[in-house]
Amino acid sequence: MSSIKAICCIGAGYVGGPTCSVIALKCPEINVTVVDLSKPRIDAWNSDKLPIFEPGLDDVVKQCRGKNLFFSTDIVSAVRDADLIFICVNTPTKTFGVGKGRAPDLKYIESAARHIAEVAGGEKIVVEKSTVPVRAAESITRIFEANGSRGKFQVLSNPEFLAEGTAMKDLMEPDRVLIGGEQSREGWKAIEALSSVYEHWIPRENIIKTNTWSSELSKLAANAFLAQRISSINSMSAICEATGADVSEVASAIGRDSRIGSCFLQASVGFGGSCFQKDVLNLVYLCEALNLPEVAAYWYQVIAMNEYQRRRFANRIVNCLFNTVTDKKIALFGFAFKKNTGDTRESASIYICKYLMDEGARITVYDPKVEKEQILLELTHPSISEDPERVDRLITIENDPYKAVEAAHALVICTEWDEFKGYDYKRIYDSMLKPAFAFDGRMILDHCNLHEIGFQVETIGKVVSSGYMLPFTPPLAPPKEEK
Repeated sequence: MSSIKAICCIGAGYVGGPTCSVIALKCPEINVTVVDLSKPRIDAWNSDKLPIFEPGLDDVVKQCRGKNLFFSTDIVSAVRDADLIFICVNTPTKTFGVGKGRAPDLKYIESAARHIAEVAGGEKIVVEKSTVPVRAAESITRIFEANGSRGKFQVLSNPEFLAEGTAMKDLMEPDRVLIGGEQSREGWKAIEALSSVYEHWIPRENIIKTNTWSSELSKLAANAFLAQRISSINSMSAICEATGADVSEVASAIGRDSRIGSCFLQASVGFGGSCFQKDVLNLVYLCEALNLPEVAAYWYQVIAMNEYQRRRFANRIVNCLFNTVTDKKIALFGFAFKKNTGDTRESASIYICKYLMDEGARITVYDPKVEKEQILLELTHPSISEDPERVDRLITIENDPYKAVEAAHALVICTEWDEFKGYDYKRIYDSMLKPAFAFDGRMILDHCNLHEIGFQVETIGKVVSSGYMLPFTPPLAPPKEEK
């Protein structure tokens, strides 16, 4: 295949939508069609209110939509007409069966592959962009071959390395683009064809070409290393709170070491999002399947530390509020897993709400971007609350942050939205019950100013206001001694 003239993307989510919007912007001669089974989602992509929030996305979609960027539910036509097909479907962690809680559920990947095999003809390049376990491309190839498809396929791995909130910048100016494929003449032709698309705006030297397995594993490894850094600095935050050290100063000191660097050394209430936990658990399951139990145990500690940090923060809230939060109003600011996104998947806020609801707290939630329905959907999930009526009774969603804190015992910051820094905290303090507590789970507020206003200030990794016992967090079970 000499050149790519038409691209189809199966999956109109957080990866497919932004990725194909940028490709359409940078490659005006290529027709890009994003398809999905969900008509409401496609209708949203064709409306003025896109189904996802990402800074800069609206402008790009409006500039290209209807010209060379299209959103449709007609999957068959889009697949038939495409030279290159991206698979950008969800790969959630399995909730039942073999590998429950760790292995990725590949049913959507398999479904997409079978659909392509059924309707496609001619030469096609099929690109897995969803996060998948190692050797998933081999499974897709087997599906094509076993179904006696009329098409001739080359399957590539082209993992995304996007951070929600900065996805458009990550797409416009990526550190690298990774393309993995079969190490054969046809495989290299397919790799070069996909590379030629990216070379419209990305320097060729920033495009890394590997075999398929290296590409698939690199995605899991990258997210595992990033999650590991967050868990590492969060483990230091616990020591800092116990000793009087300041985790920000510790992070600054070690980040000056060029061998370590300063990125991802911001202590917090814990990481969230669709990728980190899922990918680390995928890596753990892969190691277990490969009979590498020590490696699996090593990476699982990244998840265990994240869970410990969330639980520790919630315990601190209960401890500071005189060891009970039953029927006490707590205002929680931020429900998205990070700023500049409306995504709530695996958000720390979900678990903080769960732990506080377990203690009987009445929680008022405010987030500038997350819809009420999404918040309630997360909190009524069976893994968070088995009793939906409890959520109705204990959770209130507010659209006004100042109203959210009225008569509250405590304010809890769970997302680092920039607007939280500019609020009138004297006004907030005056409207709260006394003593008024501020728990900064993202270390974004001016703690000295809050203390001067009158707040009892608690944050991650340092002691701001004294006079409380360190909260007790049950330790992890000690390792068994070898006999």
